[in-house]
Amino acid sequence: MSEAEAVPPRKPGAQDMPELSRASGSAVETPVHMGGIRHLLHTYATIAPFIVLVLSVVAFGFIAGNRFFHPFNLSLIIQQVSIIGILAAAQSLVILTAGIDLSVAAIMALCSVVMGTFAVELGVPTLVAIPAGFVLGALCGLINGFLVTTLRLPPFIVTLGTWNIFFALNLWYSGAQSIRSQDIDKLAPALKFFGQRVSFMGAQFTYGSFLMVVMFVVLWYVLNRTAWGRHVHAIGDDKDAAELSGIRTDRMLVSVYAVAGLVCAIGAWAAIGRVGSVSPQSFYEGNLQSITAVVIGGISLFGGRGSIIGPLIGALIVGVFQSGLRLAGVDVLWQVFSIGWLIIIAVAIDQWIRKASA
Repeated sequence: MSEAEAVPPRKPGAQDMPELSRASGSAVETPVHMGGIRHLLHTYATIAPFIVLVLSVVAFGFIAGNRFFHPFNLSLIIQQVSIIGILAAAQSLVILTAGIDLSVAAIMALCSVVMGTFAVELGVPTLVAIPAGFVLGALCGLINGFLVTTLRLPPFIVTLGTWNIFFALNLWYSGAQSIRSQDIDKLAPALKFFGQRVSFMGAQFTYGSFLMVVMFVVLWYVLNRTAWGRHVHAIGDDKDAAELSGIRTDRMLVSVYAVAGLVCAIGAWAAIGRVGSVSPQSFYEGNLQSITAVVIGGISLFGGRGSIIGPLIGALIVGVFQSGLRLAGVDVLWQVFSIGWLIIIAVAIDQWIRKASA
């Protein structure tokens, strides 16, 4: 047997890619380009949702006509997503650590009831009632964080349980009764502060809309310019590695859940202004809607990847879809149907992008 026959033919490796690419034309170029796109989306997680938002606005502008682009309608979209956007900001903090918080809406409702009851029914000064709600929100978050870190229970199970606990306490404390708008106007008008509107060139913005934007800007700064924010991302990337590097992961997780609870309490104040009254069942499905905004906004459910600005874009995408489909005369049932597909597609894209770091 000759030496040439004894040596098996060598399979093409990475070093042969240029030759293969030249030989086969565009057959290899497509995977290369797709890999570059995937890496880009992995590095800049808000690009994909931003493109979806722009395309959605353009598409519904054609479908619904000039009514969609009217300044009042565009500002109304922002008003409608303001509370869910704030809840999504709280949810993002937890999901960035590879956890999840199903109790955000229950915390917000409980805090709003406490604020309203203290200020309207018990006669507590508003300047005391509102901070009391903030303290309660942070305390609820601390309970979640304590159960997750001390008892080593999965965040999904813990917050599913506290969601029911907080909601039950909410109904018990309020007697399942709402506080009317007239009573708030008479005894504690400051509770409706974030419901006040500012008009500009046909558009109407509530103070709650501005609060949502401010919340995201503040959290963006904290997550990207402080050690606390870097630790949040580190825990989401790899908790064990973060602990070996000296980060006190349990203490960090408790603080994350506490801050998320505080954000929910701030959202409770804004929700009173948005609804105009205090209802123990307002925004009951806010936990699922907040997760929807986070997922569509490009934050990975596996933690560590994504920008806090993404959920703001995700909430706006949901608002644009709902407004555009409503103006187009689409039934509410099919609006929910479309949002469901958005969630599935967003998770599929997240899985595809995660391979860039594999």
